Amino acid sequence: MKFTLSWLKDHLETDASLDEIVERLTSIGLEVEAVDDKAALKPFVIAKVLTAEKHPDADKLRVLSVDIGDGKPVQVVCGAPNARAGLIGAFAAPGTYVPGIDVTLSVGKIRGVESHGMMCSERELELSDEHNGIIDLPADAPVGTPFATYAKLDDPVIEINLTPNHPDATGVYGIARDLAASGLGTLKTGAVEPVAGKGACPVKVTIEAPELCPGFALRLVRGVKNGPSPKWLQQRLIAIGLRPINALVDVTNYLTFDRGRPLHVYDLKKVAGNLVVRRALEGEKVLALNEREYTLTPEMCVIADDNGADSIAGVMGGEHTGSDENTTDVLIESALWDPITTARTGRTLGIITDARYRFERGVDPEFMVPGLELATRMVLDFCGGEPTEIDVTGYAGHTPKIVSFPVSEVKRLTGIEVPKDEALDILARLGFKPLGNGDVIDVEVPSWRPDVDGKADLVEEVMRIHGVDNILPQPLGAHDAVNGKILTTLQIRTRAARRALAVRGMMEAVTWSFIPAKHAELFGGGQNELKLANPIAADMSDMRPSLLPGLLAAAQRNADRGLSDVALFEVSGTYEGDTPEKQRRVAAGIRRGTAKLEGSGRSWSGNAGPVGVFDAKADALAALEACGAPVDKLQIETGAPSWYHPGRSGVIKLGPKTVLGTFGEFHPKTLEVLDVSGPLCGFEVFVDAIPEPKAKPTRTKPKLELSAFQAVKRDFAFVVDKAVEAGTLTRAALSADKKLITGVSVFDIFEGASLGEGKKSIAIEVSIQPVEKTLTDEDFEALAGRIVDNVKKQTGGALRG
Repeated sequence: MKFTLSWLKDHLETDASLDEIVERLTSIGLEVEAVDDKAALKPFVIAKVLTAEKHPDADKLRVLSVDIGDGKPVQVVCGAPNARAGLIGAFAAPGTYVPGIDVTLSVGKIRGVESHGMMCSERELELSDEHNGIIDLPADAPVGTPFATYAKLDDPVIEINLTPNHPDATGVYGIARDLAASGLGTLKTGAVEPVAGKGACPVKVTIEAPELCPGFALRLVRGVKNGPSPKWLQQRLIAIGLRPINALVDVTNYLTFDRGRPLHVYDLKKVAGNLVVRRALEGEKVLALNEREYTLTPEMCVIADDNGADSIAGVMGGEHTGSDENTTDVLIESALWDPITTARTGRTLGIITDARYRFERGVDPEFMVPGLELATRMVLDFCGGEPTEIDVTGYAGHTPKIVSFPVSEVKRLTGIEVPKDEALDILARLGFKPLGNGDVIDVEVPSWRPDVDGKADLVEEVMRIHGVDNILPQPLGAHDAVNGKILTTLQIRTRAARRALAVRGMMEAVTWSFIPAKHAELFGGGQNELKLANPIAADMSDMRPSLLPGLLAAAQRNADRGLSDVALFEVSGTYEGDTPEKQRRVAAGIRRGTAKLEGSGRSWSGNAGPVGVFDAKADALAALEACGAPVDKLQIETGAPSWYHPGRSGVIKLGPKTVLGTFGEFHPKTLEVLDVSGPLCGFEVFVDAIPEPKAKPTRTKPKLELSAFQAVKRDFAFVVDKAVEAGTLTRAALSADKKLITGVSVFDIFEGASLGEGKKSIAIEVSIQPVEKTLTDEDFEALAGRIVDNVKKQTGGALRG
């Protein structure tokens, strides 16, 4: 929102300086973004042409002798057709920046003749588009004085940043009202005298969509003579970045900024029949004032005549009914439009106008008719004519909102005490009407503040005028104890899994949550509840039941481009159904080629081997350990899902029922369906299946017990059936004495005829750590006996002789 200082003083009687006004605007919530004090026009001075001789080498140039007021004429070469002796205009000396041509002048030669500056046109000073000749001032213009002062162009332009909840400040009058309420002057009366009309308006208005148009006022002015608007009006429009067009249009633009009241004018000769406010027809087209054609929908509102839509309601008028220099009879419209519909229409069509900016925030409904009266008065002053009476359709009057205001809320919401009388006085100065004088007061909201709905809004009004700088800063109170954790357990585990897998040399990937139907079926999905009703592509029809299809596809894309050894991981969600309870948090990863943890590709020691099941197992256990799973209690079993190789895969369990993950090399048929090739292994860890850790006392420090006794290792070899898993045997040995036995590992598996049909030998190393005393030979023998008995009992194995 831009306006000039003199424009503000049309509505505000004040002696405050520009700096004081700028500071006060920001302090009351109308933040000043920029101030342009027209410094670029200060170097230009009024000068008189003493002589104008023909240029010796150019027919269209003249060599001028110019008096700039210091008694020392300067030579200027000029090509303007109106350059002549006796002309008084605006002169720019060397070193002056000319904004209209974006040039800083210097002494130069034009066709061999030196020129010490230039006489300027209006376009070169950005006063208008006129450039057919230099500025021609009256004979009494004082030579040597600043041109900006003489032409009243030294008027600073203030630009404020408006928040959406302050529609009254979209007009200069509303800004002046706020400044007056803050004590920086006196608000001048904004009353509008009605203009007497003769006869009824011949054009009638019908509102077919009252929910989109609460009111419509129309008046005809006959016999106008349209032409340029007055110089002062043009200068104000130019100052805020608008281009003067003609008096009728300039009046509507001026009132849009002066009172926040957008209007529209129609050339009566171009309007066919009466006007109708209705919803647009599907596919209906309008050629707007910006000379672009827009296709409309029934969600939009238009003003139409017998020939169709004339303008887009609240957004932009139509080209074919607009006024021009031949307009003699003009219809002036002042209407109310639904803010939501106006905003939606503007966004859909991509149109940003000053009218839309105000209507979508809410204009003052009570100023609809006075705004039309004010526009009529200006049209009569500038263009003459004879007005008809105003025809008002649909407007039922404004019912003011009543808001209950507990005065104590000011202290509660802001932290400072504002006396009740002062708070009520502030509201009254802003146009609110306090009804009563108790502790809880009903306040009538003025018609120009549709944004005020509750007591907090009233507190805001009191505080911005009282001064938010009066709110003293308060230090944040210290806490007696350390705050609890902010992140949830699942968030902590997700971060930990990402870090752990990244440390293992894997790159994080982000894959689509949607996969093809055949991939979903292959990985346990494919049910109807996982199918998308409106997929973005045919190969993204199902929600993913697993992260592995996306990672495998990503690995293949890398391989197709020459990067065959890749290790990728992702920690994200998978879906087992269409409810939040059926979503899982999963950490998954794949390795391809020779992308092992210890390195990949070629080396001086020979090529690395392909990835395999144990690489995937190590990754899965690392992710589980990072998430806090009790790795020492986990069990590895067969029975992995069908997409893994049945003999090179496993399931990670905690107890007989809790599955924490799966891992292994992929089944050849799985790779064939996915159109993926190469040595590949992968894993999935179910982060949300890991049990919550037990709460530990915060006041007791954990004890790290280090034994003073030497650890001992003993080897055992057992003959068992081929079907017996090594993990079953190690668990049996470990359970012989959980206090003394700290670890069991397999170091040899042997099969041969000497063992018997269907038999194999598993050799294990048992780590024994004495805690209370040094073990004797008898103690070791007793422990060994328990180990042999446990293995025999749980696996049927016998100690190998």
